[in-house]
Amino acid sequence: MEQVIRHPAVLFILLLITLVIATAIGALVLRRIRPIHSEGRDDFNIIQGATLTLLALLIGFTLSMAVGRYDQRKNLEEEEANAIGTEYLRAELIEGPVADKVKALLVRYLDQRLFYYQTRDREQLQVIATATAQVEDEMWSIVRGVAHEKPTPITALVVAGMNDVINSQGYAEAAWLNRIPVSAWCLMIIIAFFSTLMQGYGARTEMSKAFLLFVLPVTVSLSLALIADIDSPRGGLIRIAPQNLLSLAASLRQ
Repeated sequence: MEQVIRHPAVLFILLLITLVIATAIGALVLRRIRPIHSEGRDDFNIIQGATLTLLALLIGFTLSMAVGRYDQRKNLEEEEANAIGTEYLRAELIEGPVADKVKALLVRYLDQRLFYYQTRDREQLQVIATATAQVEDEMWSIVRGVAHEKPTPITALVVAGMNDVINSQGYAEAAWLNRIPVSAWCLMIIIAFFSTLMQGYGARTEMSKAFLLFVLPVTVSLSLALIADIDSPRGGLIRIAPQNLLSLAASLRQ
């Protein structure tokens, strides 16, 4: 299930097929086996309306969760770019060739962060994580050595800036791992299945206008696929573009 959610296009196709089948079962099977009589129509309409309302609320709340996580990833990308740029400027406070070494490492570190944001290959993420951790160790070793040699307020400022760089990377990656739980997806899909099943079961549409029965399956499938797209940082069309990191990289290279 988790692999399907990571690919919104695949999720849309599977959902559309499943919900269309549910609608067809309700319209062609259940309606013939046990048709709804006029005295039970009001009760059925109440249950159907409650089910559709619950489905709409779940989709709305889940979409809000996905958008909130998307905004959080964008904000943390901006904070990460600010932390790297600030530390690049603070590195000039270090005297000697150590400052140039710290700047060069920050540029290498920035390249790895850009790779992290832009790659779609999950196997490549491990290589990026290893390279990022190595550069972080080198940068921290340098500023730690400078702080031991010259424990001044200026070096403390540089050390604090480096700490912000490392922390911002951890916060950003944690936000990318924060996804809508699989249990919530299963609940929505189950309720969507029964909602479309009841729609087909209670429909009074003539067979010549049967295409109207497929409006709900299509709209629900599109809605859930959109949520999966927003919630999937690497698998969908809606992605976090590291505009701030790209701008910072361009300014540092100049």
